[in-house]
Amino acid sequence: MSKSFDVYWKKNLTLIAVLLAVWAFVPYVLGIFLVQPLNNIWMAGFPLGFWIAQQGSIYVFVILILVYCVLMNRLDRKYDVDEQ
Repeated sequence: MSKSFDVYWKKNLTLIAVLLAVWAFVPYVLGIFLVQPLNNIWMAGFPLGFWIAQQGSIYVFVILILVYCVLMNRLDRKYDVDEQ
């Protein structure tokens, strides 16, 4: 394998690891472990901890999908592996 290919996959896996960490942090840490302190803050008429557990984690997941698409498209173009 070429060095360029190895660098590409290392960056790809790093991006995936970071996005998975964010994905795990929001619902588990904010939605479960820190729900009580966050419930002291209100958003759209609901306690923030409840809102994150019910809606916020879904929004974050969709945003992470979009971020992954944009960043992978850039990475693909940079290493010339994009589909034309």
